[in-house]
Amino acid sequence: MAYPTNAATNVHNPKSGSIAQSDFHCVGAGEGVAFSTTGDWEKEVTGKAPSYTEPLFRPDVVKTIEEEMDNLSDELRELSLKIHDHPEIGYEERYAHDTLTSFMRNHDFDVTPHYLGLETAWRAAFEVGKGGRTVGFQSEMDALPGIGHACGHNLIAIIGVGCAIAVARAIKKHDITAKVVLLGTPAEEGGQGKVKLINAGGYKEMDACLMAHPSAGPPRSAGTGSSLAVQVLTIQYFGHTAHAAGAPWEGKNALDAAFLAYSAISVLRQQIKPTHRTHGIIEGRDWAANVIPGYAKCRWYIRAPTWAEVQVLHGRVKKWPQHSPQIAEWNGRNRAELSMSGRTRVSVRFSFTARRQKAVPLIIESADEFTRVAERYGIQASRKIQAAVGGSTDFGNVTYELPSLHPSFAIPTEPGGGNHTALFTKAAATKEAHTIALQNAKALAITGARIVIDESFMAEVKKAYDEGRTTGTVG
Repeated sequence: MAYPTNAATNVHNPKSGSIAQSDFHCVGAGEGVAFSTTGDWEKEVTGKAPSYTEPLFRPDVVKTIEEEMDNLSDELRELSLKIHDHPEIGYEERYAHDTLTSFMRNHDFDVTPHYLGLETAWRAAFEVGKGGRTVGFQSEMDALPGIGHACGHNLIAIIGVGCAIAVARAIKKHDITAKVVLLGTPAEEGGQGKVKLINAGGYKEMDACLMAHPSAGPPRSAGTGSSLAVQVLTIQYFGHTAHAAGAPWEGKNALDAAFLAYSAISVLRQQIKPTHRTHGIIEGRDWAANVIPGYAKCRWYIRAPTWAEVQVLHGRVKKWPQHSPQIAEWNGRNRAELSMSGRTRVSVRFSFTARRQKAVPLIIESADEFTRVAERYGIQASRKIQAAVGGSTDFGNVTYELPSLHPSFAIPTEPGGGNHTALFTKAAATKEAHTIALQNAKALAITGARIVIDESFMAEVKKAYDEGRTTGTVG
């Protein structure tokens, strides 16, 4: 998942019971939330009785899902470690694709590899009867360059697998007319895998879609709040190389223009809202210290709670890259040449959209059902914690297509070991992370089962979603 890098976190002191401020950064917990280490998780809560008094919907189905998930645990642990130990970046998840499709085929699912023209996407389906509702789950697979599964997609993969198999066996055992679809979605880390699947019709058969994502955070916590919308802005500067000592005046320094744009946008941060984010990098090509750089590229992420806010912030941000060549004092002739050739250009490469879990009654209802069931396993879920933990995800686009849910859940990590760090890669392979992932998977699977079983619940969900489409609060 694409995360910001400046979210403040705290460290939980289990001896004092207090929260102590820390100067490290972690993207997995969010502002003012405790950061939990492995020691905080030593007390086992599996099988904890629910603390609420309202009876569970279809306790017989819940029991089946829990038993099936427990029976799958060892297999899922092995599957998780296989994916974790073979990290592959977006659209290169060939090992994960083959391993996961083989696993689903061996568990009686109808599997379509290389789904909808994407080499590493796949679909697994299981149906009882005809004409029932369809619940979808997601298995992400891609890792991050250089640091592997530092966002825990190995856990996301087995959560999707576990949910799909457990719900499939439940509807079969209890003779419930329904269909379960699990999508293997590539390239979440900036590659828009789900967007491509949406455009190809990959979600049209589903009535709702669910997934869950690991993060850092307080022990046994989960978040069902919204995420941030994001747009990526790419700017390329084309100058002219020259000998940096012999004839620097003959050069047109593309790096100077990129650097000044970077500095200007950094200053702009003081005047943007606390809920907005902009962060980026400068990249080069064939750079050397004794050569005036003839090419430079900036990539910026622009984020805000809503797409409308992103568009406003984008308009403010892109002004500076457009003017930085003049600020760099390129002469009038050079600027004219660059303008005429179109070689100083600002281009929007792609965009994600925000999940509307916070704003849409439909999603709130689904999130509250997850929260209610999660209590059964000692998990405290809250809409005050962002589901993408302050970041953005292409699953946001899915929520604009159909009812969806994307809770985040905390796994034990070391201090400074939030998402997108090497320490989180290590954390994603621990037994503790596996245990809490399956507890959240049970809650997610039970929520998904209710979607296909409970007519009145789904009717309320569908009504809220349709009203949102009419009023413009969805899409």
